[in-house]
Amino acid sequence: MKDEVVKVGVGILIIKDGKILWGKRKGALGNGLYGAVGGHVEYGETLEQAILREIAEECGVKVKNLRILCVSDFLTHAPKHYVDIGFVAEWESGEPQLLEPDRCEGWEWRDIDDMPEHYFAPMAGYIEAYKTGKNYFTYPAVE
Repeated sequence: MKDEVVKVGVGILIIKDGKILWGKRKGALGNGLYGAVGGHVEYGETLEQAILREIAEECGVKVKNLRILCVSDFLTHAPKHYVDIGFVAEWESGEPQLLEPDRCEGWEWRDIDDMPEHYFAPMAGYIEAYKTGKNYFTYPAVE
């Protein structure tokens, strides 16, 4: 399987007054599920550049105190393999805008303990990491 590659994704918990920014995904992996700002790292980008680009492209808010939250191996979408780098930052300014309406239905702030019923897989790890400090997760392939 020499053509198989591991894809690197990034996502971020943006925190404002104890609430997290959630968006309802559409048109891609996780269609119909709630998740955070995120996407793939492009060739030549640092992880920080990638997540700041995703924030600018998807919702346009400004953040501060950006830091890595957790790392996850996702083998659940075989034959694809994703490594996801979760970040966390505080909201600094701007109202979330729907900048990619083909990929997101809208943005909303929700209390950290008010997770939507149907959410994108990395979000469970992000929330657990934020609450507990655990920083590595593995999601095995489904047999």
